[in-house]
Amino acid sequence: MKGKIVLAYSGGLDTTVIIPWLKEQGATEVIAVTGDVGQECDWKGLEKKALATGASKLVVLDLKKEFVTDYLWPLVKAGSPYEKKYLLGTSAARPLLAKALAEVAIKEKADAYAHGCTGKGNDQVRFELGVKAFAPELPVIAPWRTWELQSRDDEIAYLEKRGIPLPAKKSDSYSRDDNLWHVSHEGLDLEDPCNEPKLKGMLKMCVPPAEAPDAPEYVVVGFEKGVPIALNGKEMGPVEIVYALNAVAGRHGVGILDLVENRVVGMKSRGVYETPGGTVIMAAHDKLEELCLDRDLISWKTHNAQRFAELVYEGQWFSPLREALSAFFDSTQTIVSGSVRLKLWKGSITAAGAASPNSLYSASLASFTTGPLYSHADSAGFINLHGLPTKVRARLKAAAIKDGVDQAALDKKAARDGAWPPSWIKEPGSGAAGD
Repeated sequence: MKGKIVLAYSGGLDTTVIIPWLKEQGATEVIAVTGDVGQECDWKGLEKKALATGASKLVVLDLKKEFVTDYLWPLVKAGSPYEKKYLLGTSAARPLLAKALAEVAIKEKADAYAHGCTGKGNDQVRFELGVKAFAPELPVIAPWRTWELQSRDDEIAYLEKRGIPLPAKKSDSYSRDDNLWHVSHEGLDLEDPCNEPKLKGMLKMCVPPAEAPDAPEYVVVGFEKGVPIALNGKEMGPVEIVYALNAVAGRHGVGILDLVENRVVGMKSRGVYETPGGTVIMAAHDKLEELCLDRDLISWKTHNAQRFAELVYEGQWFSPLREALSAFFDSTQTIVSGSVRLKLWKGSITAAGAASPNSLYSASLASFTTGPLYSHADSAGFINLHGLPTKVRARLKAAAIKDGVDQAALDKKAARDGAWPPSWIKEPGSGAAGD
């Protein structure tokens, strides 16, 4: 571990321990790197904290706009959460942070990079695959795989023994990750899925739904080509609109998720997620697609979106498949423009109207009143053709019953008959073969 080490640094418990630990293992220099993706942070005190624990310097990179435009908006366009619920807040940020870490390591001519991800978690996969995409030969140091510390209590004891201030209170030492899209909470009482989450003392972005205002609030989200650009008629930039929706949705307790998920490494884990603005954006986007996309496109898009979510969760952001799927989703979004009105109340979202210049919905077609584009009589021919396979199958079954055919015996004979044409071709029924 000798030489110059670049560390993905958050200032949390893990990375606060890792800096002195790397120095004790023989690192000659530790450069702390922090990507600003909108997380809550004491930015003024972060550098002081990093230097006090042994870092030679702290590099802070403002990545908020890039995070939204290049990582979050592709999630919105795809439209599929991981395992139907998780909006991929941590998963989407990690490849960007890994890319930034690799770029600093290359610039600093580092001998290795380090991260504070545990050997049981997903983030080790995301960070390391992300760095490999830009610095494939750079060695990694993952202390959780090698050091003797076995728990967060061990980490706290390590810092206390060296007189290093704790970055969090012992009673509030949930393992957290936050950015402008979400906050995740893991550990402590959440490790038992029988325990109800203690929302009142835990939540950072949302109020508990029971404490939200009694009156609902309506919001109108405007989209252009699948991307939110306006809130209540006011045009906003990508970072601004996420923050604005976080505020309004958070005060109504919208976007709280208690989830037991399947990690990349094979185990299940339980976490509580807050994604207030993101939940509103995804709900509005889904509603707008109902108007703009036809049935076949929605079906195929939904199928691909599931795989997209898995790739992002698994750290495969820079893979050719993820990039190809994003290109497909981009093509589907060229007509997804318009506005969606939503009602927020006590943790719930209810659609309250949607409009698009590209809407495929036609009131004259959908109405029970016959219009010039559609005649009720046309449906008879459509149903006959659409149901033709069903009709043919029913006739085949009826003929077999009439002739008393043993279907299982006939199936065996059909499979084993080596003659051509097959000897059973006119069974069952005298006209079955050419009917």
